[in-house]
Amino acid sequence: MKTTFKLLLATVMTLTTFACNQNAEKGQINHNGDHKEKMIVHTENSPKAIGPYSQGNIANGFLFTSGQLPIHPKTGEIPETVEEQTIQVLENLKAIIEEAGATLEKVVKCTVYLEDMNDFSKMNEVYASYFKGNYPARSTVEASLAKGAFVEIDAIVALP
Repeated sequence: MKTTFKLLLATVMTLTTFACNQNAEKGQINHNGDHKEKMIVHTENSPKAIGPYSQGNIANGFLFTSGQLPIHPKTGEIPETVEEQTIQVLENLKAIIEEAGATLEKVVKCTVYLEDMNDFSKMNEVYASYFKGNYPARSTVEASLAKGAFVEIDAIVALP
């Protein structure tokens, strides 16, 4: 059984490395070529990091995204309503996930940060429209957010 698991793990790591190398050849993922090291994901289709962090990191077959604020990547603007902000946040996450070679269907866990828990139902309605029944695990917490945002979301994604 241990041998089968090790073989399966080696296969997954090889396939992940192949997919990441394919994306790296396209200039999509920056890494040092060692599949045991983390690989940084960056896309111009999501806002640039506003601090010392990456948009996302790949490690051990998973993509870990930083929390995404509702900042439009081209204009820098933040929408006015919770619903519009949730759309922008999910579009930002989607761009990072797609840059890593995956889709929203591969999201296994999200953490949602809300400025006000009274906005939960508004956020949840938009959130549900992005996942279409293939729902990831999720935690939602109330928090004070940067840039006066009402919502922020991060994700953990199983890479194909």
